[in-house]
Amino acid sequence: MSTVNFSRRVSTKTVSADIDSFHGLGTISDYIPVRNEATPEALKAAYEAMVAKQRQETELIAKTKAAADAARQAEVEFHDAVMAMKESVRGQFGPNSDEVQAIGYKKKSEYKRSHRRSA
Repeated sequence: MSTVNFSRRVSTKTVSADIDSFHGLGTISDYIPVRNEATPEALKAAYEAMVAKQRQETELIAKTKAAADAARQAEVEFHDAVMAMKESVRGQFGPNSDEVQAIGYKKKSEYKRSHRRSA
């Protein structure tokens, strides 16, 4: 039996071939396994466990994607609310106020004026 290597998965092609082999075993009437893990009952249990874990993985991926979408939407809504607050503060107190500086903007007077170059 091979050792478990969690760094990579068994390829889809290999798993599909294994499933076909498992289903093909049902056509063999006089199969007598030597190893316990090769009995039809053990194979059926392993197959059902694999299908259940794959179903669980698919459900968790869908939930993860939905949670990521919800978090992304919440981030956008929060950013929009902060931008609205900044516009409101700038409109209420003016572009050169301490309040504008408190929310992360520069005061208008802190910007350098451009100088004309003489020719």
